[in-house]
Amino acid sequence: MPCAGIRCAPERTRPPAAGAVNDLRHDSADVRPAAPRPRTMPHVPGESGIWIMIFGDMLVFSLMFIAFLLGRRDQTDLFAASRLHLNQTYGLVNTCLMLSSSWCVASAVLAVRSARPRAAGLYLRIALGCGLGFCAVKILEYGEKFRAGIAINSNDFFMYYFVFTGIHLLHVLIGMGVLIFMTRVAAGTVDAKRQGYLESGASFWHLVDLLWIALFALLYLLPSAVPP
Repeated sequence: MPCAGIRCAPERTRPPAAGAVNDLRHDSADVRPAAPRPRTMPHVPGESGIWIMIFGDMLVFSLMFIAFLLGRRDQTDLFAASRLHLNQTYGLVNTCLMLSSSWCVASAVLAVRSARPRAAGLYLRIALGCGLGFCAVKILEYGEKFRAGIAINSNDFFMYYFVFTGIHLLHVLIGMGVLIFMTRVAAGTVDAKRQGYLESGASFWHLVDLLWIALFALLYLLPSAVPP
């Protein structure tokens, strides 16, 4: 009932009960900053051993390329004239085959991760066919050189040419064996260990592709003239 003509005393707010204060303190103590999420390491495809081999192989080829460039610096005219005897069409066809095979191998690994073994097997067989095509073109190119009287002992340029491409061809043959193994692995049940095998094989094949791209640029496309 309102206070008519009488001054009403202001209402006093009751202090919170001791239990409520304790509850508030307890709740505020529980509010803590969220712990930072642990950083996830990026996935490195394949086994660690395959990467040691890949880096070692790249180091060896890098030294070979340096030796080639030094020889080219000392015998510029000889290397320029010898390069004209190379068939760039063969080199371009082999480059397309290697790039296509690498795409197929990468697609096969993705198909395995998404549980599509039939697609993975198809991609790997196409990559294997590209490898066979590469070998066939290289045999044609070697035959063309031999019929023209060009051999490994013709001059320094062709010594490098036959050694470099011969070693790379050996890598292609080894890689084709790896592709056959990958095809068999992809046809079965792929667990984490078998997926590591597939990724290791794919990494090696990509190395073979990368080496050929470097060889194609170095042997077939490098300008003949060296600026003074």
